Amino acid sequence: MAGKGQQAALLSLPFVSESEDTRQSFARYASGLEMLPRFVARPSSVQEVQELLRLAAAERITVTPAGLQSSTTASSISDRGVLLSLRGMSRVYETDTERHLIRAQAGAVMANIRREARHSNLLFTPDPTSEEESSIGGAIACNASGARSLLYGPTRKYVQAIKVLLMGGEILSLRRPATEKNAVGYPIAQDPVDWFTGSEGTLGVIVEAELSLLTLPAQVTGLAIPFASEAMALAFVVAARRSAGIHPRCLEFFDEGAMRISQEAVHEKPWPDTCHAMVYVEQAFGEQEVGKSDTILDNWLQLAEQHSARAAEIRVYDSSSALNEARDLRHAVPATMNARGAARRQFGGRKVSTDWAVPYEKLAVALRVAGELARRAGTPQGIAYGHAGNGHLHQNIIAADADELQRVEAVVEATLREVIRMGGTVAAEHGTGKLKRRWLPLQLNKRQLNLMQALKKELDPLGLLAPGNLWTDGSDVE
Repeated sequence: MAGKGQQAALLSLPFVSESEDTRQSFARYASGLEMLPRFVARPSSVQEVQELLRLAAAERITVTPAGLQSSTTASSISDRGVLLSLRGMSRVYETDTERHLIRAQAGAVMANIRREARHSNLLFTPDPTSEEESSIGGAIACNASGARSLLYGPTRKYVQAIKVLLMGGEILSLRRPATEKNAVGYPIAQDPVDWFTGSEGTLGVIVEAELSLLTLPAQVTGLAIPFASEAMALAFVVAARRSAGIHPRCLEFFDEGAMRISQEAVHEKPWPDTCHAMVYVEQAFGEQEVGKSDTILDNWLQLAEQHSARAAEIRVYDSSSALNEARDLRHAVPATMNARGAARRQFGGRKVSTDWAVPYEKLAVALRVAGELARRAGTPQGIAYGHAGNGHLHQNIIAADADELQRVEAVVEATLREVIRMGGTVAAEHGTGKLKRRWLPLQLNKRQLNLMQALKKELDPLGLLAPGNLWTDGSDVE
């Protein structure tokens, strides 16, 4: 706990508060876990962030950066020091149409960046499902991705430059190398932008970013394709990835539970009882491809029929409003599961969300293994949905109480060990945060971890930034 001198020093800053109401309002993140910070800072400028970091370093007070707190790993909450909310720095600057770039402050809402780019007929590609509730600073900090990452890639690919503050207040303005070739030094040292992309607030505080944009597609069509079984749906995903005649920008899988949740949440006509899984695909067409759109969509329908899809039940989304409705279908699943998990907090339970990925050809096997491990342990089966085209599904499991939570997490760890054996990863897009840090050594060897620690020591030598993210700080986190 901060001493009286430290407390007085922090509270001398007008944007810092220790009021109970303010602290409580920043104590919870999307999945319901709560951690009450000692102070909350709400700056509105780079200068105020710099002032805070100088003072906090001098007083040895920890600082945890946060955006809109839509994280699923508890990376944006803390039970110590200062919770640094960047929501007040949310400006999106005018689009540079000539260079296809847009600049935004760290607290800018992802959806607002997308809308601003769209005014210039340009596309901001990173698309986490919670784009209306997530900030660009947070997206960079965890290298967020989403449904369309199958075609476009994750956030990292579009971050061209960042302004970041180190603990102590030093400002770094970093830009990716402009040359196509570079043979100077170790690869890890060649592009400092990548040090902070995916660092989860542990190395510096991102306050501004310059982002690259693509040309807006001339046409986008979505198809919701139902199947009689999960196996059929996942075989279709593999075939779609291998097909030369189609190039989807997303291939999203819904198991039966996810499918029913989404339809109930948006009051859409339910699928027949013969449909037990669904794959949602989107195909984007450039100006030169619009004339071929009917042929490409026919290719999709033929592929679906070859894999025994319920062809008569396929639903088409071919307008902006319809595509937004399809997005709502996807968002309804985590939103519903978050609410169910939060309801179990009083009993010691919560939602457990996995983020593993395997090579896409092995996804069906990995899902079967996860299900079998849960059955053997007598724990609830997860609701599975997400980015099957990348071999990446989310399993949301509701642990009813503290005992079940412990058993669910044991099943998740056993699943992750199998995922690693398949050449997969324990975290594909949400990062590690506090909840998944225990599983980092499953994937990274000692030398890799030591290299990360060396970078942490170089950029944050006092270890004051984002305590508990990636590395244990001695506190107990469920």
